[in-house]
Amino acid sequence: MTDVLEAGSLSLSKGTTLFRFATAGSVDDGKSTLVGRLLHDAKAILADQLEQVAATSRQRGFAHGAFDFALLTDGLRAEREQGITIDVAYRYFATDRRSFILADCPGHVQYTRNMVTGSATADAVIVLVDARKGVIEQTRRHLAVVSLLRVSHVIIAVNKIDLVDYDENRFVEIELEAARVAEQLGLSGLHVLPVSALEGDNIVDRSENTPWYSGPTLIELLESLPSTDEIESAASDFRLPVQLVLRPQGGLSPTISADDAERYRDYRGFAGRIAAGSVRVGDQVEVFPGGHRTTVTGIHVAGVEADAAKEPQSVTLTLADELDAARGALIAAAGTAPAGRREAVVELFQLDQREVVAGAKVLVKHGTATVQALVSEIIDRRDLETLGHHDATALAVNEIGRVRLRFAADLPLEPYAVSRAGGSLLLIHPADGATLAAATVVDEP
Repeated sequence: MTDVLEAGSLSLSKGTTLFRFATAGSVDDGKSTLVGRLLHDAKAILADQLEQVAATSRQRGFAHGAFDFALLTDGLRAEREQGITIDVAYRYFATDRRSFILADCPGHVQYTRNMVTGSATADAVIVLVDARKGVIEQTRRHLAVVSLLRVSHVIIAVNKIDLVDYDENRFVEIELEAARVAEQLGLSGLHVLPVSALEGDNIVDRSENTPWYSGPTLIELLESLPSTDEIESAASDFRLPVQLVLRPQGGLSPTISADDAERYRDYRGFAGRIAAGSVRVGDQVEVFPGGHRTTVTGIHVAGVEADAAKEPQSVTLTLADELDAARGALIAAAGTAPAGRREAVVELFQLDQREVVAGAKVLVKHGTATVQALVSEIIDRRDLETLGHHDATALAVNEIGRVRLRFAADLPLEPYAVSRAGGSLLLIHPADGATLAAATVVDEP
């Protein structure tokens, strides 16, 4: 997917794990306010930024406290002027238990593509529901996108609970309706909690205004949910898309020891980011394409030798045999490499203003491999309100539909339901390099 944020981009404190989550919801449901409140109450805002936001709030005559929490995330000038979120705003913060990457996604229908971008790599998505309005069309739309992206955890935050006088009956009504929609979409593990982003109820501190709610606060929930990396790494076979092949260039340093010189003279390292599973020195692996099997003889993580490594670490592997494995190859646990495919049916999320039509020639990026491809068929378009499928001849921006792709070379594709990394693709315009669409591999219709 686009704008992937790797774990290596955030330094983790010792003993903490990384958790990525996104916020979504309809316009004016309070997404940016909730994110701002979460950052503020988690003490993740610098003092000078607080002063700046307080000053801006006073200038605007903000009437609900010292400052407008939404200004902590709405970074674009157009967002501040209109009071809406347009772009995906990424924020980083940490608690004693976990480090977080947060993506505040826009709520407007016209920015659905940005919501796809923010949610594609998320471990959880927080979908806000206005307690006064309940589950509306845009809520169903966002939950549908979340289900298609197979996000591990879905949190329904019933916001503005203070505006319905903390009514338990109203909360239960929304909870039941959200559960019905989730069941229809095949979403499991739904979490629903009452919050007030403006007043701070059940965000970081438990609220005395909701004695009838005995569940966790929002931050407690985020700290306790297992990440997708933790879930998939434990159950997935090893996968390493090769990004770069490392060879000594220009000779060896004259200061290197004789032993090291001998060891590195014929050095060939395969570098990349582990997409799934784990690997240890001595493991049997196979290389796609070709299917040749060999043994892992060495692992380097950040230039340091290691006995083992796991998703999502960036590593360099050395192998017992000299194999032809350039950028775009896949190193997998022996006996598990997917068979190469020249055709696939995908769920396509159209991101570019230009329509995708049958017969279009594109580039497809899968892992570190990029191949020429043809859009051979537009199968249908998905109605995100009803989840029904309708005949279509093209997919416009923000639309989602099923498409048949044909590739100029074999790709080791896996169903997205089995592997996010193995089942995700990018469609790229061959002339200008623009990202046209994101896609996930599905079963044949």
